[in-house]
Amino acid sequence: MHDPFPIAPPPQLVRATTPLAEYLSLSTLPIHIHELLFAALSYHVICAYVSPFLSRRLFPSVYPSLPLRSRVNWDVHVVSLVQSVVVCAAAIWVMIVDEERKSMGWEERIWGYTGADGMIQAFAAGYFLWDLQICLRYLGIFGPGLLMHAVAALIVFSLGFRPFVNYYAPTFILYELSSPFLNFHWFFDKLQMTGSKPQWYNGIILLASFFCCRLLWGTYQSLRVYQDCWAALHFLETHASSAAAGGINVTGGITHPEGIPEMMDLIDGRAGVMKYHPHEENMPLWLGLTYLGSNVMLNTLNFYWFGKMIETVKKRFRTPKENADAKEKIELADAVVEGVELDGRIDDDAANGHLMEEEIDGETKSGKASGLEKFDSDARRRRL
Repeated sequence: MHDPFPIAPPPQLVRATTPLAEYLSLSTLPIHIHELLFAALSYHVICAYVSPFLSRRLFPSVYPSLPLRSRVNWDVHVVSLVQSVVVCAAAIWVMIVDEERKSMGWEERIWGYTGADGMIQAFAAGYFLWDLQICLRYLGIFGPGLLMHAVAALIVFSLGFRPFVNYYAPTFILYELSSPFLNFHWFFDKLQMTGSKPQWYNGIILLASFFCCRLLWGTYQSLRVYQDCWAALHFLETHASSAAAGGINVTGGITHPEGIPEMMDLIDGRAGVMKYHPHEENMPLWLGLTYLGSNVMLNTLNFYWFGKMIETVKKRFRTPKENADAKEKIELADAVVEGVELDGRIDDDAANGHLMEEEIDGETKSGKASGLEKFDSDARRRRL
């Protein structure tokens, strides 16, 4: 499937990017660089201008009164919300309409390329490029941990421009289906709706979507990519003997009868999909280890964060009897494992996907007090 993005890559930008792409062996980067930069610039405009403008008008008593670090986090959450909705909708559309993608075998899933998958890859890389500059600009707020996460995510998604596991870009982007509900949860807290029915309903959807998208779907797709990478790592040794015995010419993971490779490419429908594959190479070990190692780390964190999320939701909706003292009640409003706070910007990585990022935001004492007053008022009504 051709790239559905309505704007063609500017020739000048393609020529300017080609030397860097050749040096880094990122063959498809020049034809998607405009999409990557478009995404990064769009997120910057939303964060720096659109979110502050709309937030001041929609929430005049909340947004302007937030401290600087809270406003920065607010704007970042707005970008995360927009990004997750747009990129997930685009990924689902590509998975439905891209017929070439549906017929791919393991060779094509590892080394293949379609323009539509490349567009999803570019949008994801653009988001992490924007995320990287945000972490650098506000290093004192987000810290070195989130900075390293942004660097790692950008590197992993950039590997797709080799191309490498380009097929799995839309697959793992669907991790982001739970991100809108994570962002809503964070906004409920800032709007002093902690413990409200809307937050309860959102929390149920959040847990269900996170479990389905990241733990079930993510683990299953991770097993598939492990199998494909294993096949690619052992391709030459597996097929060398059969090629010698059956008169088969092995070229880049696709076997053809001697003398008619071009014809077989056309028959198989692979000529376009595999046109960027370096036929003389097997998959480098470092490439497989880098990708699979990142994938294992992200999946492990997903299971860890899911446990934290369950505990957080339980804390917010316990009865007064279960809350031993006022200190615990105050913590309900701001201690969602400080730095985890269900607010996480999930990036999904990843090709991949994506981590729950730490919330560095600080709550004001007045916000805590109002949440405690509401909690005590509800308790008194129940006693009466």
